[in-house]
Amino acid sequence: DGSIDTLATTQRLAQEPEHIVDLGSDQTSLHNPFGGGYYPVSLSFSEAKALMESNPAKFKVAVQESLKRHLSAVDKLAAKGMRFWDYGNAFLLEAGRAGANVFKEPGVFKYPSYVQDIMGDIFSLGFGPFRWICTSGDHEDLLKTDRIAQQVIEELMAENSLSTNHSDLKSQQQYEDNHLWIRKCEDHQLVVGSEARILYCNAEGRMRIAVRFNEAIASGHIKSPIMLSRDHHDVSGTDSPWRETSNITDGSQFCADMAVQNAIGDAFRGATSVSLHNGGGTGWGEAMNGGFLLLLDGTAGAARRARNMLHWDVNNGVARRSWSGNDYARHQIEQAQAREPNLTVTLPHRANDELLESVFAALV
Repeated sequence: DGSIDTLATTQRLAQEPEHIVDLGSDQTSLHNPFGGGYYPVSLSFSEAKALMESNPAKFKVAVQESLKRHLSAVDKLAAKGMRFWDYGNAFLLEAGRAGANVFKEPGVFKYPSYVQDIMGDIFSLGFGPFRWICTSGDHEDLLKTDRIAQQVIEELMAENSLSTNHSDLKSQQQYEDNHLWIRKCEDHQLVVGSEARILYCNAEGRMRIAVRFNEAIASGHIKSPIMLSRDHHDVSGTDSPWRETSNITDGSQFCADMAVQNAIGDAFRGATSVSLHNGGGTGWGEAMNGGFLLLLDGTAGAARRARNMLHWDVNNGVARRSWSGNDYARHQIEQAQAREPNLTVTLPHRANDELLESVFAALV
C-alpha cells in the first residue's frame, strides 16, 4: 500500500551510521509486475488500482521508477553490511529491466537468489517438498501417515549416523529438522483444507515412506488410497535461472529441459498423471515446471511404481546438479547408483586449476 512508505523508512535507516539491518530479501509478486503484483510507492493503493486500469502505460512507468528506488535503498543498506538475497520472484530481473544497476558482471546479478544461498545445497542433497493427501478425508488417517513418516526418518537417521562424510552430515541435519517437523506438526494444527501433509525428504526417504503407506492401505490400517505429489520448487521439478536452477553454474541453468525429462521419466515409470506448465513462481516465460501425481492403492503394482518413479523423480535433478560441480550432489548420485545397480550416471571430473593455468600461460 503506497500510504505506508516503507522505502522512505528504509532509506532513512540507511542514513544511520551504525549497521542496523542484518538480513534483507524481497517477495513481492514481480512475476506479474504490471497487473497487481507490485504497487508503486508514489501512489496509494486505490490510486494505483485506478491508474492500472485507466492508463496501463503510465502505471508501468510508475512501477519501474519505484523499482529503481527500491533497489537503491537495498544498495544503501547492503553497503552498511546487510546480507540481501533475491527470493527468485523476479525482483532483480524487473529492476534491471526498469534500468536499475543489478549486475556485477554481464548476466550475473550482484545479489544472489535464496536458492544460491540456502536451497541449492538442500536440493543437491536430494531433499525437497514431498506431499501426500489422504483421500479418505479422515484426520486419523493423516495422523497414521505422520507416524509412519516419523518412523522412516528415524531409521534413516540411525543408518546415516555413523558416516563421517560431509554430505551425509548435511543430510543428517535435514533428517533431524524434518523429524522435528513431523513430530510437532499436529500440535500446531497445520492442516488447511484437505487432509494433506508436506515433508522435506530425499529419494530414499520418499520411496520408503510411499511403500509403507501402501502397505498400511493394503492391511486396512489406513482406510483409503493416498495420492502423492510434490511442489514444483524441488530438486528436479523446475528449470529457472532466477530461482530453482540458479545455483547450477555450468551454463545449463538457462536450459529448460530438466523438467521435461522429469515428466517424461515419471510417466514411463508409472505416474498416475504428469504435467508440464510454465512460469510457476517466477512468471510466464521465466520457468519450465513439471509435476506428477501418484496414487497408492495398496496393490503390489502401486508399490513398484512408487519405488521406480520416485527414484527417478529425485535423482534426475541430483545428477544434473552433480554435473554442474556440486559435491553434495555427486556424493548423493554415487550413493543412488550403489543402491540401484541398474542406474548408471556419468560423473563429472574435477579440472586441475593450476594445470589449466599453466597450459593457458604457455599458449599465451
